[in-house]
Amino acid sequence: MQGNEQRRREAMKHLERELGRRDRAEKAKPLGVVVATLAILLVLVGGIWFLTTMDGDDTDVTAEETETSTPELEPLAMARAEALPDTVTCEYPAGGGEAAKEVSTPKTDDVPATGTVTVTLKTNHGDIPMQLDRSLSPCAVNAIEHLAKEGYYDDTVCHRMTSGGLNVLQCGDPSGSGAGGPGFTFADEYPVDEAGAASDGVIYPEGSIAMANSGPDTNGSQFFLNYADGQLQPSYSVLGAMTPEGLDVVKGISEKGIEGGQLDGKPAEEVRIESATVS
Repeated sequence: MQGNEQRRREAMKHLERELGRRDRAEKAKPLGVVVATLAILLVLVGGIWFLTTMDGDDTDVTAEETETSTPELEPLAMARAEALPDTVTCEYPAGGGEAAKEVSTPKTDDVPATGTVTVTLKTNHGDIPMQLDRSLSPCAVNAIEHLAKEGYYDDTVCHRMTSGGLNVLQCGDPSGSGAGGPGFTFADEYPVDEAGAASDGVIYPEGSIAMANSGPDTNGSQFFLNYADGQLQPSYSVLGAMTPEGLDVVKGISEKGIEGGQLDGKPAEEVRIESATVS
């Protein structure tokens, strides 16, 4: 009897504990549902806020980047803001490696900074008259005129042509490698001396001519002819412009394409300067 009574008491205690546990669970159940529901809502709302704000930020950044990274470039003004004196002094120090073709150094004193001079490239595709403007880059024009008079450009090839953002025929290296020069260098002129360091770039207009270089103040004998508008930093001294007839010849060369169908390389058909004359 005593053993049975003891077992009943223990069973009752176990039952009471079980009932209490279930009661507490039932009472806690609505709170758990509420907590779980709130947690789910917070996750959903938070997720929506995160996605919405991220999408909004991306859109803003993209718009700002688009607006600031692709500014509308202005055509280069083919005139100085302030005129130079009638004459200037130029310097042509030795540099740029050995001369690709023997030539003397241009004069340095009383270099004219007004008026124009015409240098005509007689090529196997036709004549390309270039009207060089001394008021823009007098030291560069002085150098090109001097090189032409000494026959430096005679029987040389235009070694490079590009298309796309930049549309040029590049000439002036007797070695035909793109690395040759006259054995001297000279400083950058217009528009470099007026542009400042913060420029986003400019359009070198169709028909314009400019000096090629390998960095600041490394001008030598190479120049490029823009047969269409081209986007560049204002880091290349402008020499002047081709005549309409000369531009037509260079456009005709460009229509024949670039070797291998590339955007930058040798012209598909050789362009040889038979002679360069000054008038």
